[in-house]
Amino acid sequence: MCEKKYNKVAVGGTFDRFHNGHRKLLETAFKIGKHVVIGVTSTEFAQVKGNVEPCSIRMSNLNKFLNKYNVSFSIFKLDDPLGSTIYDDDFDAIVVSEETEPTAIKINEIRKKRNMLPLNIFVINYVIAEDGIPISSTRIRKGEIDVKGQMIK
Repeated sequence: MCEKKYNKVAVGGTFDRFHNGHRKLLETAFKIGKHVVIGVTSTEFAQVKGNVEPCSIRMSNLNKFLNKYNVSFSIFKLDDPLGSTIYDDDFDAIVVSEETEPTAIKINEIRKKRNMLPLNIFVINYVIAEDGIPISSTRIRKGEIDVKGQMIK
């Protein structure tokens, strides 16, 4: 894979209880993209997932994490699953998890209907916890695992 092949790459998520799966998603986006646009689900949009940290805290945590690196990014609040990818012609690619791949496919269908170029889709495999089950914010909130996927005893 060529380094920094794409000018503008999209990534979206809740980014609650920032864990190794989120890290892998972002690392992939920055590996392929010159500028990464990160959509973070709004507090209202994320409520269906349960006890999720407020959007402002999740965005602040991402900013603190990413500012340690020499990368070009922007973060915005996401009020729906599609974000600006269906309006902004400048996007070249999108990085998603296995769970959100159907959303990327839907984005491309909408882009085609609007005579926009489809995004190149990069699907990231789940990061597996030490018990063989994928790491997820839900499991972390339940106290099953920590952000690195280690069992909480």
